[in-house]
Amino acid sequence: MHASPLDAFAHPVLLADIGGTNARFAVVETPGAPFRDLGRTPTADHPDPMEAIERFVLPKLATPPRSAILAVAAAIEGDAIPFTNSPWVLRPDDLRRGFGLEAVVVVNDFEAQALALPHLGADDLAPIGGGTPRPDATMAVVGPGTGLGVGLLVRARGAWIPVPGEGGHVDFAPGNAREAELVAAIAEIEDRVSAEIMLAGPGIARLHAAILKVDGKAPRGLDPAGVTAAAAKGEPEALEALGIFATALGRFCGDVALLSLPHGGLFLAGGIPPRVLPLLADGRFRAAFEAKPPYRSLMAGLSTRVVVHPLPAFVGLAAFARDPAGHAVALDGRLWR
Repeated sequence: MHASPLDAFAHPVLLADIGGTNARFAVVETPGAPFRDLGRTPTADHPDPMEAIERFVLPKLATPPRSAILAVAAAIEGDAIPFTNSPWVLRPDDLRRGFGLEAVVVVNDFEAQALALPHLGADDLAPIGGGTPRPDATMAVVGPGTGLGVGLLVRARGAWIPVPGEGGHVDFAPGNAREAELVAAIAEIEDRVSAEIMLAGPGIARLHAAILKVDGKAPRGLDPAGVTAAAAKGEPEALEALGIFATALGRFCGDVALLSLPHGGLFLAGGIPPRVLPLLADGRFRAAFEAKPPYRSLMAGLSTRVVVHPLPAFVGLAAFARDPAGHAVALDGRLWR
């Protein structure tokens, strides 16, 4: 990891945030300009990223892009990048050649989320629990959505340094006997019970189905939205599923915090947290986050906040596009020009 060798990006800069379900696009048209949102398109509607850009993005641009920064829900290894939760494969050099771009940079989707953190305002964040963040200190972000993303942001030598990883794929550890029963039931279906299996959006449905199975009740086949709706009507199994989800997510976020000591705060991003703010704010998430003896006091001092900005990845990517030197993104094997 080293400071970016790019002194500046050629504008306009195309920005992309590509997950398992949707591909979102934006553009920074001139140096110093804010990003302009171009909308999102389902990945299932296109065979690959190039076709999505050709048909969905280019008709919306008065001037073709000269550079691109893409955040992807995938590990970036080699010249062909398969997505974790989508059949898409990104080939950055084909993208560069096909659209005549001077440079293409590919980062992990939660690097983009991490890059956004110092540029978010108070209105973009919803506190959950106590703790006081320190300015210019390490930050961490955890994002339950289609998958489970994890990212870090470190401040050093006058620059913000995003640290990529695949923390959502660590093994899930049950916290009590009831959770162990449910994990065992889920393990009969899944090859491996990772944190993502339990704590991404589909994990809510898996938990609900496992509760019904362990308790000897008929399956209902609810999706996450259906479980949330059932909980709103007072269904005991749905209420339990959401409670376990909040507690286990707090415990996992506490583990991430122990690994990184984010005195700048731990942030919850992704598609799920803003939709379930009351659940995360009812005390169970924060109690599990802090329950890390012998470090309860340390954990109590770390802030936890939900990112409620609708497009935080573009906040981070646009900040990098405007000031590459101030955001020391690792570019070995991730820059094509």
